[in-house]
Amino acid sequence: MKALILCAGKGTRLRPLTFTSAKHLIPVANKPILFYSLEMIKKAGIEEVGIVVSPDNKKEFVNRLGDGKEIGLKISYIVQTEPKGLAHAVKVAEEFLNGEEFLMYLGDNLIKEDLSGFVKDFKAGKYDAYILLTPVDDPTRFGVAVVKEGKVVRVIEKPKEPPSNLAIVGVYIFNSKIFEGVNNIKPSWRGELEITDAIGYLIDKGYNVGARIIYGWWKDTGKPDDLIDANRKILEDLDVRFIRGEVDSASIIQGKVYIDEDTTIINSVIRGPVVVGRRTRIVNTYVGPYTSIGNEVVLENCEVENSIILDGAALININSRIDASIFGKSSVVSTSDGKPRTLKFVVGDHSKIRLI
Repeated sequence: MKALILCAGKGTRLRPLTFTSAKHLIPVANKPILFYSLEMIKKAGIEEVGIVVSPDNKKEFVNRLGDGKEIGLKISYIVQTEPKGLAHAVKVAEEFLNGEEFLMYLGDNLIKEDLSGFVKDFKAGKYDAYILLTPVDDPTRFGVAVVKEGKVVRVIEKPKEPPSNLAIVGVYIFNSKIFEGVNNIKPSWRGELEITDAIGYLIDKGYNVGARIIYGWWKDTGKPDDLIDANRKILEDLDVRFIRGEVDSASIIQGKVYIDEDTTIINSVIRGPVVVGRRTRIVNTYVGPYTSIGNEVVLENCEVENSIILDGAALININSRIDASIFGKSSVVSTSDGKPRTLKFVVGDHSKIRLI
């Protein structure tokens, strides 16, 4: 079995972060989102992975992952020249898949479900298509499935009147029959080839389509609030207290905290769960729970919690506590003691600033 990870999306809802980075490579708890998916796939016993990328972001993925040898995988890259939908991504990957069964994973999804059981059930049930489902409060935001006696009898994309509350999580397993579906559907009103339509075709033709319902945590990291929530969930599972950097005697470290090498903590309080990267400097600062701090970050005279601070960012002399925020790479937020006390910004497209 192979794996196919879809990473060609532009991530418009995460701008301006995605102007300089593919959304799948944005760190959550100091690890790129995509890496969690790759770990799950590897744990399920799958070694050969195809990553569907766009012409614009292929180089970034290749630079970051190469051929996958360093992480114990064999990675190939498939270019989807236009964003024409999930079923279209499957279509352009047909040569890579070469008729084999494959697990398809949306690259911006995070789940805690062990995929080994998912793969095992697919094989045992001799399914043509097998999908992960989970109950949600607002099924109008997702593809939705109707299940009867263990079989999927209907799927519909973002219904106005949902026939069930079972959302399609974004992890699927298919055999080669899916190409019959992909090649016999038409673009939706969005102009895309929908994977739900391809699955619906298989159902209509009497193929064996099943589902596994999960009740654990799952997150589509498509928006800033989703990233912050995912960061919290992952840090909740932090089970180590690991300090490689230098912490002075005036500082207090509480709870589960990971501080990487060459980082300096001076006269500060860090209350876990928190992760801090390499070569970071934290001075006269309070870092509250559920905060991820990247490499080469500077925090001076500020308070921050429940936030994500990416590599090279700096927060200096901030009077108010910062909460539920994301700071992109090399961003700088500071105040001045000079007169007059004015506000000065250089703000990129789609940025959000709230002053209190």
